[in-house]
Amino acid sequence: MPRLAFAQSFWDGYESLEKPIRTGVRKAMAKFQSMSVAQLNADKGLHLESVKDARDVRMRTIRITDFWRGVVLAPDDGSDVFLLVNVLPHDDAYDWAAKRLYSANLATRALEVRNAVALDELTPLYETAARSAPRLLFADVSDGTLRKLGIDEQVLRAARSFVDKGQLEAFSTLLPEDQLEVLQYLAEGFPPEEVYRDVVAIRRPADAPAEPVEDLATVIANTPARVHLVTGPQELEEMLEKPFAAWRIFLHPSQRRIAYRLSYTGPVQVTGGPGTGKTVAALHRVKHLLDRSQGGRILLTTYTNALAASLRDMLGLLLDDDERLLARVDVTTVDAYANSVVRAKSTTTPQPIGDREQRQLWEKVVKQLDLPFTAQFLAQEYRHIVLGQNIRDLDTYRGASRRGRGTGLGPSRRQVVWSAVERFEQLLRERRETTYLRICAEAADHLDKEPAPYSHVVVDEAQDLHPAQWRVLRAAVPAGPDDLFITGDPHQRIYDSRVSLGSLGIATAGRSFRLRVNYRSTEEILAWSARLLAPVSVGSLEGEGTDSLAGYLSLLRGRRPQACSYTTQQEEIEALVERVKTLLIQGLAPHEIGVCARFNLALDAAEKKLKAADVPVLRVKGQTPQRAEGVRLATMHAMKGLEFRAVSVLGVNEGAVPFAREVTPREADPLQHDADLIRERCLLFVACTRAREALSVTWSGAPSPFIPNAA
Repeated sequence: MPRLAFAQSFWDGYESLEKPIRTGVRKAMAKFQSMSVAQLNADKGLHLESVKDARDVRMRTIRITDFWRGVVLAPDDGSDVFLLVNVLPHDDAYDWAAKRLYSANLATRALEVRNAVALDELTPLYETAARSAPRLLFADVSDGTLRKLGIDEQVLRAARSFVDKGQLEAFSTLLPEDQLEVLQYLAEGFPPEEVYRDVVAIRRPADAPAEPVEDLATVIANTPARVHLVTGPQELEEMLEKPFAAWRIFLHPSQRRIAYRLSYTGPVQVTGGPGTGKTVAALHRVKHLLDRSQGGRILLTTYTNALAASLRDMLGLLLDDDERLLARVDVTTVDAYANSVVRAKSTTTPQPIGDREQRQLWEKVVKQLDLPFTAQFLAQEYRHIVLGQNIRDLDTYRGASRRGRGTGLGPSRRQVVWSAVERFEQLLRERRETTYLRICAEAADHLDKEPAPYSHVVVDEAQDLHPAQWRVLRAAVPAGPDDLFITGDPHQRIYDSRVSLGSLGIATAGRSFRLRVNYRSTEEILAWSARLLAPVSVGSLEGEGTDSLAGYLSLLRGRRPQACSYTTQQEEIEALVERVKTLLIQGLAPHEIGVCARFNLALDAAEKKLKAADVPVLRVKGQTPQRAEGVRLATMHAMKGLEFRAVSVLGVNEGAVPFAREVTPREADPLQHDADLIRERCLLFVACTRAREALSVTWSGAPSPFIPNAA
């Protein structure tokens, strides 16, 4: 009986196939799996056929429909493993298969593919130009080092002809994936020993033979990141029926090294750009910790209810809905957990209020006390300094550092500010109200007095947590091995939180890791989105120094993002409706399309027009059902943690992005002004990087100053 494996290259294109073709794939694969190897070769329905003049003699095609063919790599060593690598129209399938060559990487031992014909044709042209170049891209790296990193002779010849990163980029779709990644890191200036550690060593099997082997079954077993071997008919049907769910929790080697390390001596920090798999690494860390101990409880937490709901769904998928294991994990937001702690300890339960209500209270304080400060200034001082440093009295406030605040305060002015703080908190008590951060402060006080309730805490999207929330998490688990596992990306910080983890007893020195490969969005989407942040420096997750997107890359390729201007909002939304209808005709399901805007008013207008065009829609608010049908409509803030095959970002106008009301005037506080602008840039960056295959950014009137080359 032949065994069937699926390459990532197949999944990359499968979801974009029209439904009749996907049905044909399911039928063909089910039939394929039910036959013996001899029957397979003789069956006229599947029509397993060699490819004429193929660079790889193992290439075969099978019939999917009258006009579509599957491309299969067949064993030539007597084994029974067949690999489905692509599904294409008839002529395209034969042309694609004839040019590709599969082999085992010299260093990682993993299966890799290249366009061997195009490499042979293009390399001599680049070699001719390289002879007159003053310097070559990899001049400082020896042939021996490149070979140790897995660069084989054909790729080595091409690499030696590159003058700059642009030429390497031109070859990116032709080169084997592992070798391309090695060259891209070297081109970004990473030293060879670091590239070996982060790219090669983590992908090389521990029991790898001294020399590469080419038998297909062994090489496939060495490639868990890009090849999945199906174990039976039920798994095959489930994967083809819901492929996206099957890959949502798939762990790549660079993530596996971090998630399944036996133990860490203390807190761990994992950073990475969007789509690099931080959440997946966090989920697998939970699984690893559950497997290691039989009784300990785990808190898996994040910032918003929508993210918590998504984590809960994905953890169920990873653990096969094992109720025994799931019962040992509490999945919730930090605020909800803090609230549960306070409710369990208090006889009274003040109602937490939102930012708008707090702003109104501060305005009331300013009027009542006739203060020389704005409500906005006081609210920020309260958030960043008083709550940020857990200050409880005037004497402590007088001596507190106000680093990051651009308006100086002498002793007398601090006393005035403190009077405002006391009045604000008095108003809260009178109204039997509180703030979420005040609840966190109270929860941390309770937790500090008792044994910590959890054995491990795993934090996802950590970049948006406030110091008061971190104090809750620090108190929820005893300090020691495997206490905190933290994932986040400073470039996706969309709330104004400033944190020094070390000052909170969360030191990650020597236990910090960075993921650099985007497995979700295409390189075109990632590169365009990264330009939104290019003009600014983003502070690091731990609060010291800056973080950079240098070295982040995607191994996926696709169409360029569209940035379009319209005269009026009506024209912009009408164009959106046509774009969505086109995507649906192309085979995307409604829930695979996301539409977002800075404000709900723009979404209201879009919803009305889409419904008038008989397009199903669903507003994303809180815990939106994952499987509910409808094009998703969400504010930019609500897009955090979501992903779609296609995303349209509406209303990216001047005055809306950045939103003037959310930006402190420069004359009032220049440091806060700059921080507000960075936060607004990050918000747009988050919205754009939710797209996997297609991104559209539009505006009416004057564009946002953040849009690159919009003029």
